[in-house]
Amino acid sequence: MAAGAVCSAVALLVAVPGPASAAAGQFRYTYTTTEGYDAVGFLNNPPSGECVNLQGPAAEPGSPSRAPSNQTDATATVFLDSDCQGATYTLRPGARASERLLLRSVRFS
Repeated sequence: MAAGAVCSAVALLVAVPGPASAAAGQFRYTYTTTEGYDAVGFLNNPPSGECVNLQGPAAEPGSPSRAPSNQTDATATVFLDSDCQGATYTLRPGARASERLLLRSVRFS
C-alpha cells in the first residue's frame, strides 16, 4: 500500500508542468506606424523556444520591422518572414543590428 502511494506521488510530480522559461529583459525593434512615423515595439521577458510574430501597426500590412535590439539574457534568432521562416540572423544578449536588418518574427534560446 505504501509503495503504491509513493509511486502515485512520483507520477504526480512528473506530470505537473514546471514554470515556462523566459528570456529576462527586453527585445526592441522599430516599425512604421500607419501615419508613416517610426515607433519602437518591444517584448518584455519573451518566452524561450517559442516563435513570436512581431506585431505593430505598419504602413503596409505585413511590412517588416527593423533595427532589432536584444536586451535580454538569451540569444535571439530573428527571421525575415513570419512564423520563424526565411532568412535568419542571430543576436547575442546585448547586441543590436542596423536599420537594414528586416524582421517579422523572433525566437529566443
